[in-house]
Amino acid sequence: MTGVKFKFAKQLLGVFLGSAVMALGLNLFLIPNRIAAGGVSGLGIILFHQFNIPVGVTIFASNVPLFLTAWKLLGFKFVFRSFFGTIFLSVLVELFTSVPVLTTDLLLATIYGGIVLGIGLGIVFRSGSSTGGTALASKLLNYFLGFSVGQGLLGIDFIIIALAGIVFSAELAMYALISLFVTSKVIDFVQEGLSFAKACLVISNKGPEIARSILSDLDRGVTYLKGQGGFTGRDKEVLLCVVSQAEVTRLKRIVWDIDPESFVIVSNVHEVLGEGFHQP
Repeated sequence: MTGVKFKFAKQLLGVFLGSAVMALGLNLFLIPNRIAAGGVSGLGIILFHQFNIPVGVTIFASNVPLFLTAWKLLGFKFVFRSFFGTIFLSVLVELFTSVPVLTTDLLLATIYGGIVLGIGLGIVFRSGSSTGGTALASKLLNYFLGFSVGQGLLGIDFIIIALAGIVFSAELAMYALISLFVTSKVIDFVQEGLSFAKACLVISNKGPEIARSILSDLDRGVTYLKGQGGFTGRDKEVLLCVVSQAEVTRLKRIVWDIDPESFVIVSNVHEVLGEGFHQP
């Protein structure tokens, strides 16, 4: 039970930190420059500049009916994962309203606002939660209308950005699209991690000899895969090995010293979990 409590506390801390980073990104860059880059926070930015309604109030108020509906239809467990993120973000956005605006340059605010928001959301997602809003709305659209979650998110963000274009200007809506794109890329980066690993596929008639050399010289594991030549129809042994970027040259030298006629494929790996790499 202690382990479960520690894991929950760790996840909760991650949600809090991610929400704090998001709140800073909104107040430092997006809110003062009227860049409504989709989501409930984007709607909050529109309402704040049009009717002086605090962004945190909009985030919270918009999520209440979404939470109640999702709780009834999708279950408590699904809603519970997003509850803390919504509360933290709603409160922290208002607590950080006094932070100084770093730039009034729209392009800088767009790019850096998107980066900071993406970092915050990525941390929240890695902690197994979300900040509600469009994530909940897209799930409900999937339930009622059959849209995929991705289609729902894209549609909702497009509507909010289009609304920003009507209320503010078409130029600000275009900046918001850039910010949304930057945020999505940074979220992927944060969730997948900064990895310099490479996946190597080796097709050779001397597979066992190459595998032994990799195990002894590089101290890396090797997995045998079964393959078949498309032209010859002969069975082939394919070796799969994941190494660090610094080890790629050594691996290729090992392979070609043993079998100059081997075929080697090297590809980037976003994230590697396990012995010798990051632990989950």
